Amino acid sequence: MSESAVHLAEGPRVALRHFSYADADEFTARARESRSLHHPWLFPPDQPSAYAAYAGPLIEDPTRVGYLVCERSDGSIAGFININNIVGGGFLCGALGYGAFAHAAGRGLMSEGLGLVLDQAFGPLGLHRLEANIQPANEASIALVRRAGFRLEGYSPDFIHINGAWRDHERWAITAEMRG
Repeated sequence: MSESAVHLAEGPRVALRHFSYADADEFTARARESRSLHHPWLFPPDQPSAYAAYAGPLIEDPTRVGYLVCERSDGSIAGFININNIVGGGFLCGALGYGAFAHAAGRGLMSEGLGLVLDQAFGPLGLHRLEANIQPANEASIALVRRAGFRLEGYSPDFIHINGAWRDHERWAITAEMRG
């Protein structure tokens, strides 16, 4: 088994593994296939040259952890969930970024994958809190975190610069205690 194929956690239908540079071709092909699903919310790298710049910090920066959600049946990448801006000390917090690929959307794979990521965050990573900032009209993304037990904590106008404009976001969060 190659290093990129080592599973960190497994559920009934999906497994988590870290990003690797060797995933560039599959990841970017899936991103190209998923443009209409992601637009206007998300713009993952869709060319191998852009993938290295995107994945590098997830592989090498200790304040970020990137997980690929892979189908156990064939190993294909169904989506990704990243924990960014990890802060230790009194915070023990991170910010989620994620996306499903079109072939996997609506099949519950990301819900299962997010559950595995929460287990990693509140287990081996030792975090206390995860946050997800979501554009209010992104109903699928809000439904994902709501199913996972996140609570709505607030609204941030002009919060993140996406696709040429500052976008409003709802702030959703979950803590280790909420997770049980």
